Amino acid sequence: MSSSPSIYRFGPYEVHPRTREIYKSGTRLKLRPQPFHVLQLLAENAGQVVSREELRDLLWSHETFVDFEQGLNSAIKELRSVLNDSATNPRYIETLPKLGYRLVAPVEIVNELAAAIDVEKPTPPSLGHDVGPGHTAFIERRKPVRGNWTWLYVSTVLVVLALALVGYQQWKRLRVPAQLSVGRLMLAVLPFENLTGDPGQDYFSDGLTEEMIAQLGRIDPQHLGVIARTSVMRYKQNREQMERIGSELGVQYLLEGSVRRDAGKVRVSAQLIRIKDQTHIWSREYDRELSNLLALQSEISREIAGEIRNTLGGTKHGEFAREYALSPKSYEAYDLYLKGLFFWNKRTSEGFERAVDYYQQAVKIDPGYARAHAGLANSYALIGGYAGFQPKDLMQKARLAAQKAVELDDTLAEARVARAVVAQNFDWDWKTAESEYRRAIELDSNYATAHHWYAEYLALMGRFDEASTEIEKARQLDPLSLIIATDHGIILYYARQYDRAIEQFRAVLEMDPHYPHAGRIGEAYVEKGMYAEAIAELEKWGTVEKQSPWYWVEMTYYNGRAGRMEEARRSFERLEKLNQAKQLDPVVIAIAHIGLKEDERALDWLEKAFAEHSDSLISIKVDPIYDHLRENPRFQELLVRIGFAR
Repeated sequence: MSSSPSIYRFGPYEVHPRTREIYKSGTRLKLRPQPFHVLQLLAENAGQVVSREELRDLLWSHETFVDFEQGLNSAIKELRSVLNDSATNPRYIETLPKLGYRLVAPVEIVNELAAAIDVEKPTPPSLGHDVGPGHTAFIERRKPVRGNWTWLYVSTVLVVLALALVGYQQWKRLRVPAQLSVGRLMLAVLPFENLTGDPGQDYFSDGLTEEMIAQLGRIDPQHLGVIARTSVMRYKQNREQMERIGSELGVQYLLEGSVRRDAGKVRVSAQLIRIKDQTHIWSREYDRELSNLLALQSEISREIAGEIRNTLGGTKHGEFAREYALSPKSYEAYDLYLKGLFFWNKRTSEGFERAVDYYQQAVKIDPGYARAHAGLANSYALIGGYAGFQPKDLMQKARLAAQKAVELDDTLAEARVARAVVAQNFDWDWKTAESEYRRAIELDSNYATAHHWYAEYLALMGRFDEASTEIEKARQLDPLSLIIATDHGIILYYARQYDRAIEQFRAVLEMDPHYPHAGRIGEAYVEKGMYAEAIAELEKWGTVEKQSPWYWVEMTYYNGRAGRMEEARRSFERLEKLNQAKQLDPVVIAIAHIGLKEDERALDWLEKAFAEHSDSLISIKVDPIYDHLRENPRFQELLVRIGFAR
C-alpha cells in the first residue's frame, strides 16, 4: 500500500496517512495500526466498495482465513467505536453483506504538502485560516534548507507533487459519485443575538432561535437535517470560526441573525451562509409589529426553504408546522411560552418549576395553545426525577396536559412525546409509549428529543441495539448535548457495558466537570468494583449537591457495596432526616437499603413505590442496582405487576 501525502477529511474527522493519526475536531484519537490501515483504504476509495478480498490481500496476506475474519471484524468494530458510528444506521462505514465495506460520507482530499507551504505564508487575520495539527507537525519536523540551488530543487519537487496531487484529486472526484444525492444537508441555526442591551431579554432571542429550528426542521426532513438547540447554544457567548463550527456540528450551512424589540416592534436580521466558501447566499432584515412575530418566523423559514430547495435541486417542500392563530392575545401567550421554554431548558428542578409557572400563565391566557400544554406535561413529568421526591398530584396533571395538547393538535411532535412520557413514566403503558414516540418521530424526524427519549424507552425495555441506534440519531441532531451524551452512557451502563459507559461519562465530564447528571459514572465504577473511585467522584460535588437526597442515597449505596458499613449507616441517617423533612421518592430509600444489604426492607420500599406509582420504577428491569434482588420471588412478582415479563 503506497504512502499518501494527502489528508482525508469527512465529518469532524481528519485521517493523516503519513503520521498514521486520526483527529476529531483537532483532538487526536486512539486507533490501532490495523484499523487505521482499513480506514485509510476506505478513505482512498470513498464511495466505492472495498471487497473483503482486497482488504485481505493488502492487509492480511500472511494470515489464515480465520485470523483474517477475526482481525477484520475487530478492526471494523474498533473503527465504528472511534467514529461513534452505527452498523445498523451508518453515517460513515457501510457494510455490504458478503461483499465488503464502503465509506459513505463525502470525503475531502487535502494536499498536506501544499497546505504546509501555505501555512508558512503570512495570513491576514481577516481570512481566519485555521491551522490543523497535521500541518503544524509537518513544519516542525522539516529540516531547514540551505543554498539557493537546494531551495530551487525542493521548490520544484513540491510544485510537481502539488500538481500531481491536484490531478489525482480531480480524478478521485470523477471516480467517486456525489454523496449529496443519497445523504442530506445539515443546517445549524446559531443563537440569535440579543441587541436590546438587556440580558433579561435573552429568553426572547433564545426562544426565536428555537422556534426557527423547529420551523426549519419540518421543511424537508429527508433532505435537510437541523441541529437542535442544545448544541447551537454552545456558540452563544463564544462564536468560533465558521469552519470549526461546521466541523464540530457536521453542517454545511449556518443561519445567523439578531433580534431587537421595543415599544411593540421587533427587528430581525437573518442571513444564510454556506460554510465551504463562506458565501452569504441569502440575507434579509425585517421590521414588524410584535403581534406579527409568529408570521414573521414562518416567512423567514419559507425564504430559507427556497434557497435550500434550490441547493437540493428542486426537491419538494415538506410540511410546515401548523401556523398558530395570530392575535395580540396569542402573542402574549407565546411570549410566556418562550419564558417557560427558557427555564425548561435549564434541566433543573427549580427550572422546571419556573417553566410550569410560565406555561400555566400561557394556557390561562390562551387555552388553545397546544405547545404550552405539551410543555406543561413534560415539565410535570420530569420534576420528580430531578428533585428526588414525587408530588402525588403531578401524575394526573401531566396526563391531563398531555392529553389536552394532543386533542388541540395531533400533528404536534412535542404533544406526542408528552403523551409518550406520561404513558411510560406514570401509566407503565409500554405499548402506547412506543406508539407515541414513533408517531412523534414520524411527524418530525428532526426532533432530537423524540429520538433521545425513545432511545431511553428502548433501553428500559432491554432493547439495547435499537437504543444505541436511536441515541445516535439524537446525537447527530444535537452533537454537543450533554444530556444526550450522558444518557448514552446510562444506556451503556444498563447494557452492562461498564467500560464504555465510564468512557462516555468521562467524555461528558471533560466537556463540563460540573455537569451533575454525569455523576452517575459512580454507579458504573461500583459495578466494576472500583469503590474508591465511585466515592471520590461523589465527593467532588461539594456542599450544594449534599442538599440533594440523591447524594446521600448514593453515598449510602456506594459505601455499603464497598463494605464500609459504618460510613454507609451515617449517610443513611442523613437521608432519613431529609425524608422526615419532605417525603422522598420511596425508590430512593429502597436503593439505600440495597446498599445496606437489607433486602427485605428494600423490597418493602419498592412495594411502597409501586403503591404510589413512582416513575423511578421504570428502570427496574435493566438497572444493575437491582441485580442482587432479581431471583427474589417478591421482586419477580413486582416486575410482572409493572408490566415487565420475566
